[in-house]
Amino acid sequence: MNKTQDQALPKPNPSPKFSKATSMLGGIGFTFLIALMGYGLSFVPKLSVLGQLAWAILIAALFRQVFGYPEALRSGIQFTAKKLLRLAIILYGLKLNIAIVFSQGLGLLLRDVVVIVFAILVTMLLAKWLKADGSLSLLLGIGTGVCGAAAIAAVSPILKAKDEDTALGAGIIAFIGTVFAVVYTLLQPYLPLTESQYGIWSGISLHELAHVALAAAPAGEDALAVSLLAKLGRVFLLIPLSLILMYWMRRTGRIEKGSKLEFPWFLLGFIALSIVGSIELNGQPMIPTGLKSGIANSASFILAMAMVGLGLNIHIKSLRKAWRPLLAMTITSILLAVLSFWMA
Repeated sequence: MNKTQDQALPKPNPSPKFSKATSMLGGIGFTFLIALMGYGLSFVPKLSVLGQLAWAILIAALFRQVFGYPEALRSGIQFTAKKLLRLAIILYGLKLNIAIVFSQGLGLLLRDVVVIVFAILVTMLLAKWLKADGSLSLLLGIGTGVCGAAAIAAVSPILKAKDEDTALGAGIIAFIGTVFAVVYTLLQPYLPLTESQYGIWSGISLHELAHVALAAAPAGEDALAVSLLAKLGRVFLLIPLSLILMYWMRRTGRIEKGSKLEFPWFLLGFIALSIVGSIELNGQPMIPTGLKSGIANSASFILAMAMVGLGLNIHIKSLRKAWRPLLAMTITSILLAVLSFWMA
């Protein structure tokens, strides 16, 4: 065989199985490293106000703008953004003690219902007035009313939302929620509210569980406890809201005729872990507090990894359409803060 013939022969391709495994593991590892960077930045003074989720999304979005999407790692990144995201939401259920919500928080639960309905309706009305993107605005309204990025991630499959909108929504709500939490903290010493009232106000109005904890902790243990109880009621209401959204999607014909609407089975896992986490045996929790705390922290980190996968879908040109939904959500958040202050 001469040299010319040798050059004409096709070079052997790497094993498809090996390439797929490399893409999968490499993509998961990539999201892990960026989530770890976000975790580290969340402990840096003056940078910690943004929180792990916000930093994870920002770093991922910045990487996309500078280096482009890492195509070689796509399968692992998509696995993290879709599969691990659902795992994080399931584990998130351990943060919700259903027994406490029903035994002590029925009054708060009613206020939570008002908050969720108000947030969604007002955001959508403002979005229509501002001629904002409807899909992204709906995600932001749900995130504002329920539990931030976790709620957006949970309802996105039901609403058939684009990954780009899911990523934008999660990033926007993490950032705006942090701003509101910091403002609440600064205002707290000057407000005519008791610790309990301030805790209720924080719990029924702020976006993420982390934002509630950030704002309520400086007011004392009582304020923190009641704020988390109020917030957990909103997390619980994610379940009936998802079922309502499924019915609405079918009723309004927003899915093609004959197509199958994906049921969010992971929410059943969320409910199951919520129940398991609420069970007590001989006055002691079935799952030890330390273990529950460790799993909850793991859930937060896995959620940050998923946010990296979503953040990589953000392209700078997509931000041009986001200012109207952002404005609608910001106005809604301000109005919600005023309404919930009155309800506290």
